[in-house]
Order: sequence, then structure tokens, then C-alpha cells
Amino acid sequence: MTHEQEYRGGENFDLRDMLLRGRHMRLADRTRFFGGFLRDLEEHGELLTRRCITSAADREVRVADPATGATRPMLMFGSNNYLGLATHPHLRARTAAALEEFGAGVGGPPLLNGYTTLHRELEQRLAALKGTEDALVFASGYAANVGLVAGLMQKTDTVYYDAYSHASFCDGMKMAGVQAHCFPHNDLNALRALLVAAGTERTGDRYVAVEGVYSMDGDLAPLPELVAVCREFDAMLLVDDAHGTGVMGANGGGTAEHFGVKDAIAISMGTFSKTFAVTGGFIAGPKPVIDYLRYFARPYMFSASLSPVVVATVLAGLDVLEQEPERRWHLKQNIAYAAACLNRIGFDVHPETAIIPLIVPAWMDIRHASRLFHEKGIFVNSIEYPAVPVTQQRFRISIMATHTGDDIERLTRAVGEVWHACRHNQEGTDHGTTRLHAA
Repeated sequence: MTHEQEYRGGENFDLRDMLLRGRHMRLADRTRFFGGFLRDLEEHGELLTRRCITSAADREVRVADPATGATRPMLMFGSNNYLGLATHPHLRARTAAALEEFGAGVGGPPLLNGYTTLHRELEQRLAALKGTEDALVFASGYAANVGLVAGLMQKTDTVYYDAYSHASFCDGMKMAGVQAHCFPHNDLNALRALLVAAGTERTGDRYVAVEGVYSMDGDLAPLPELVAVCREFDAMLLVDDAHGTGVMGANGGGTAEHFGVKDAIAISMGTFSKTFAVTGGFIAGPKPVIDYLRYFARPYMFSASLSPVVVATVLAGLDVLEQEPERRWHLKQNIAYAAACLNRIGFDVHPETAIIPLIVPAWMDIRHASRLFHEKGIFVNSIEYPAVPVTQQRFRISIMATHTGDDIERLTRAVGEVWHACRHNQEGTDHGTTRLHAA
């Protein structure tokens, strides 16, 4: 192995370097090189991925410290369990009843033996939630996005997709081999320019793909304006509403309901791994499209069905959406309070959703800051390259309806202390400053 292939501990090394240096290595060298990188993080107490949770998912969890192995309580601000449904008594009861009636699993794909009365009930209720004719359920949100694109589209079709689209959608486009055009995030002028340049002559269908709520920034797609553009250019609007389903809209119907454009969305995709706190995904749309996808979406055809236990849990979650709308109200109150607290200490955040990103300044060591949050008992997600651009690395705070005011105040204190400690660790720090200068 050459000198360049050896990992040298102590460098300011990140996954960007790994990708750049590793692209010319053979597998054995590449994995050995990466292994050295991981060991160095572990030795410095900065390997905080895959922290083991030893309790139920709630506003407070117990976490095994990766450095010491000791278990400690932490406030959870890194979960997509937005409404706190993971520990809801109704979900627990219905899950237990489904296990007793249907057993743990079905042992087959939905087109064969993996389709129960629970699966059909869930499809019907999801269609009602989204205001569509039908829906179908996948084993994961990733599978739903890949299945939608690869199953529905052909090489003669054209997709115009937002630059912040999820990796699963991008993978689906690669599988389908469609003509794909990326436009800058939420830039309708750029989208329009692409559509105008394409002209009216085409052999295939035209799609515009966006997310209702963007997972890294927590902002919304401008769906009313997008609907108008799609109508003008005869394009079908696809909305990945993974982070909007259950929390956006008067009834939890999602971002389209929030904007009042449910009837104008061609196809909607969602997941069960956010609001419903389990696993799985779904596609909702016109019945002919859903029937077609049952036979041509490969992740649907060639994967075992979701366990009836999981399906029952989602059905129970839909019950709670209908019976306890105050949970969405509590979530909105907590989002507003968190924003007010963070702005009070020098940030400038105006969240539209439960996701609040704190962009890491150039002077901050994100891994050191992550360790400080961990030591303060605050579980937040550090988002590094390549999940986001190098200049846009961040801490992503996820607010839950079950957080208390004290929880949010403790989070705010921790943010202030971490920013202060990291700034004062840098050379040339202005020791007289008391504000965070977060931007």
C-alpha cells in the first residue's frame, strides 16, 4: 500500500477526503483506509453514528455511550417521531392485538400470499387521507420511491426534479433511464426555463418531482405555484411527502392539504418511518396508476409484504390523527417556542415545519460539537458531507409534540454552550463576544 493509501490519524479528514482518495483504490485498500478513519474517530470519542438506544422512542431515551458503554438518559431531538406516536397506548394495544390475530409476518409478496385484510384497509385509509382513488404499500419509503419511478416511467419520459430530491428518487431515475433535468431548489423560474426550452414536441410523458417538506432544511415546496406551472406545460406533479404526511394540513393529510391543492397532485408518496414511527412507505394516486404499479413496481412485486403488526400500527396511527388533532397543535406550539428560544440567543430561524437546521459555521469542528451535545445529554443529528454540501453541514433539530417547554429550554442552553465552547477553541477567537453569530 502506498503512503497516500494509509490513513494518517490527526488530519482534518472527512468523508469527502475518503471519497476523493478512495476512488482509485482497490476494495481491500479502500476498506482498510476507511477502517483507519473510523478507528481514529472512535479513539477521539467522535464516532457518534449508530448510538445504541436502550429504551422506547420517546422525548427522552436511554443511550449507550459509545466511548464508555455506560447508559444515560438523553433528550431526543433527532427523531422523526413528530407526534410521539411510537409509545402511544392505542398503537401499542392495536399492535399487540394484530400480533395475536395475524402472527409476526406473512412470508410472501403482496401479489401472492402477502396481502391481508389489514393491508387492504390501510390502502383505503391512506387513499382517503390523501384524497386519491387508491394506494399501495411498500416495505420501505426508499422502495416506494424507487418503485414509483422505475415502475411508472420509460426512457422516452422526461423528469424535472428539485436539486434537493431524495436519493431514493434519484436512484429510481437511474434505474428507469429517464431523461432527467435538475433545477435549483424551489426555483420556479429555472424550472419554467427548462420546460420552455424543451418545447412541445415530445414522445413521452413529462413529470415534475418535488418534496412536500425537505428533510434537510425543513422548508416547503411552493405547491400552488408548481401546480400552475404543471398545468401550463402539461406535466404531472409528483410529491414526495414523507415528512409532511400526518403533520401538515388540517387533518394531517400532508403538504398538499396544507396548501389546499390535494386534487391537483398526480401522485403522492409517503412513508411510515416519520409520523407513524415504524417502517414502510406508500404511493397514492389514481386507481389505474396504482393497479399498474402493483405489477410493474419491482420493489412491490419482489419484496415480502409489511408485517401485519406494522400495518396495524400505522392503522392505529391514523386513528390517532383523527381522534387527537391536538397533537398537531402541540407540535406547532413547540416549533414556535423552539424558534423563539433559538432566535433569542442569536440565531435567525423561521421554521415552517418540525425540522430546524442549524448550519455549522466555518470555524466549528462539527464532530467536536457533536460530542459536546452528547455529553450535555442532548441527542441531535449532525449532518455531514456527502449528505449535504461541505459548506452546508449542519445540526438538524427535530421537534416533537411531546417535548415540554423545559426540554426546549434545555436544548437552547446546550446550543448556546456548544457554540460558545467551539468558538473559543479556535485560534483568533474574540473572547469578548457574548452572542453566537450563528449565521
